[in-house]
Amino acid sequence: MAATILRSPRAVAMSIYVVRAFVRLREELLTHAVILKRLAQHDRKLLEHDLILQDVVEKLLPLLDPPPAPAKRKIGFHEGNR
Repeated sequence: MAATILRSPRAVAMSIYVVRAFVRLREELLTHAVILKRLAQHDRKLLEHDLILQDVVEKLLPLLDPPPAPAKRKIGFHEGNR
């Protein structure tokens, strides 16, 4: 904007420099937005995998417990046996 008022080569160069800086800033922000979008996608995918793995672990935990000991018969006569 200074180039329209001052009309000097230096003012024109500075005006171009400022416009290029803003263009580059916009490109960087768009790049960061793309990166943040991809990170959000990866985060959602990881949460889905975490839920699936948690379900698998919950289903496998009972298999790790030792089987119950078989009931032993008591020796001798019991009135309830026939």
